[in-house]
Formats: sequence, C-alpha cells, structure tokens
Amino acid sequence: FIVENSASLCAAGGCAQAEEDDPALFRGSGVCKWFNVRMGFGFLSMSSRDGAPLQTPQDVFVHQRKLHMEGFRSLREGEAVEFTFKKSSKGLESIWVTGPNGAPCLGNERRPKSAQKRRSKGDKCYNCGGPGHHAKECQLPPQPKKCHFCQSISHMVASCPVKAQQHTRGSTEVSMTYILSSTPVHVEASTKSFYL
Repeated sequence: FIVENSASLCAAGGCAQAEEDDPALFRGSGVCKWFNVRMGFGFLSMSSRDGAPLQTPQDVFVHQRKLHMEGFRSLREGEAVEFTFKKSSKGLESIWVTGPNGAPCLGNERRPKSAQKRRSKGDKCYNCGGPGHHAKECQLPPQPKKCHFCQSISHMVASCPVKAQQHTRGSTEVSMTYILSSTPVHVEASTKSFYL
C-alpha cells in the first residue's frame, strides 16, 4: 500500500514535497554559483544550512528538473535560492529549489541556441509570411509557391535566373545575399581565385 501511495504521489508531481519530509534531507539557502542553460545543470553556493550561517559557502549540485518554476527551467548566476538537499556519494545534491520564501525561481533570460531557432521559426506563417500564427490557422487561402531567393511565383529557387545571374557576374560584384546566407561565393581576381 505504501508503494502504491508513493507512486500516486509522484505521478501527481508531489515527489519533491514528499522527499522534503525525509529526516535525511537538509534545508539550505544561498545563490546560484553557475548554471549551464544548454546542459541543464549547475551549482548553488550555500551560505546558510538549516537556518545557521556557514563560515565558508558549500557547493550544492542542481539539475533543471529540481527547479520550481514555469516554462524553460534555468537559473541566473547570483540568483537567490532556497532549497532542500541531501548528501550522496557524489556530494551535496539539491532535491527541490525555489526562490526566496518558496516563490518560483526567476531563471535565466538566455536560452540554448537550438530553442531560440525553433522559437523564431515557429512565429511565422509559411503561407502568408505574417507573424503571430501558423499556416494551418491562416485566414488567407493557400498562397502559390514561390522562389525563396527572389520571391517570384513563376519559378522555384533551383531554377532562379536572378540567382544564376548574380553567381556568374564576375569579380567586381558580390551579392550581399550570398554573404549573409553563408553560401560560398566564387570570386575571381586577376589570376587568383578564392572564396568569401
């Protein structure tokens, strides 16, 4: 019965609260020493343990799963935190981390680059190009396909005459479109050739 009750408690998201009642757990407070947002872990610098100040701060490991906050879970360097932790074979590990007085953690404004890319692509409609909605919610009828290079509806990028013309213009004119898109542009200057 106890195992079933523990499983239902964990399924309801109450594992951290149940673990806080364990006598082998300790309470601490301090600040975030560092946190890697891409990897999802870091260390807290504990300045107070069970209400008593420490002479020298101790490091406590923290993983993003243990953070009490909404959305993308991370910590900002120097952010004030309160936490429950335990001793393990690897050192001190946090069990539940909150902001001061049990408030949600503030978190870091930085996001991993992969999350930034996904978010920026997701904010655009691929049908009309407008922001704030996706193609399946677009109020306009399906738009014709168009060239990604010059935006013309008469051809696709593979057969774009503008792209072909800019590619073969020679050494004096280099399209900024190519440079900004990181596509190699072959430029010939007298007898030497090089890539930008």
